[in-house]
Amino acid sequence: MAELQGKIIKGIGGFYYVESADTVYECKARGAFRRNRITPLVGDFVTISVNNNAENTIDEIHKRKNFLNRPPVSNIDNLIIVISTVEPKPNFLVADRIIANAEYKGIEPIIVISKGDIAPANAVRDVYAKSGYSVISLSENGSVDELKVLMKGKTNAFTGNSGVGKSTLLNRIDPSLNLSTAPISQKLGRGRHTTRQAELFKVCGGFVVDTPGFSSFEFDKNEIIPKDELAYCFREFRDYIGHCKFSTCSHTGDKGCKISEAVGSGKISETRYNDYVSLYKAASEINEWELK
Repeated sequence: MAELQGKIIKGIGGFYYVESADTVYECKARGAFRRNRITPLVGDFVTISVNNNAENTIDEIHKRKNFLNRPPVSNIDNLIIVISTVEPKPNFLVADRIIANAEYKGIEPIIVISKGDIAPANAVRDVYAKSGYSVISLSENGSVDELKVLMKGKTNAFTGNSGVGKSTLLNRIDPSLNLSTAPISQKLGRGRHTTRQAELFKVCGGFVVDTPGFSSFEFDKNEIIPKDELAYCFREFRDYIGHCKFSTCSHTGDKGCKISEAVGSGKISETRYNDYVSLYKAASEINEWELK
């Protein structure tokens, strides 16, 4: 029996595939994980036992620096959020919730705009560039190479509504991936899910995970950020936090709110601010015990 350190690159049907020293081992998680309701995630760094005459086992899951419920991955450096200009139309509230969740968990959001050749990308680009994020429009020359630079040596997750072109983008980044794609459903206005499970691929000197698409109604309460911490997850708000007239300011229209003033003067995007208010109200309706 040999003990090795590795990284989970795929999980399916109760089996986990762990890469260690350029070799991939099929493993099962020890029963202790199930008893303690701990589920190994793609992206986990683990200790495994490699057995000659028995199944290989995951013995230890190392401490995660972060994890996401959807997509179900861990130890992510960049969350690449793909937003299309059309088919499906941009849903800023969904995107801003994803971005806030990434900020909350210490993951760098990168905004990629697809289908800019069909409809102008300006509206999406202006909102997020103004908010301090890296924004890449795929209709511009060299944009894929620009994204590759940001991805280099990192573990990257791609996410966004179904049909925005995540798998198509990954195939442009690395054609050898040959990920399946599907057309937009004209009846539903969104793409069919083409990715069936999370899996890490070696790309740009690091890893990338392609994951099932989602829409706004597929979030659960576990992804709600506590209302008192939400403002810190909007990076363009941070310079103003602590300078409002009242220390209890919720930044949702309170008198003397510096964030509201910045929106009025055009320093903060009104779209982003309105989404913050919506997310704050949603968080206010969640009981504290539901967040545990």
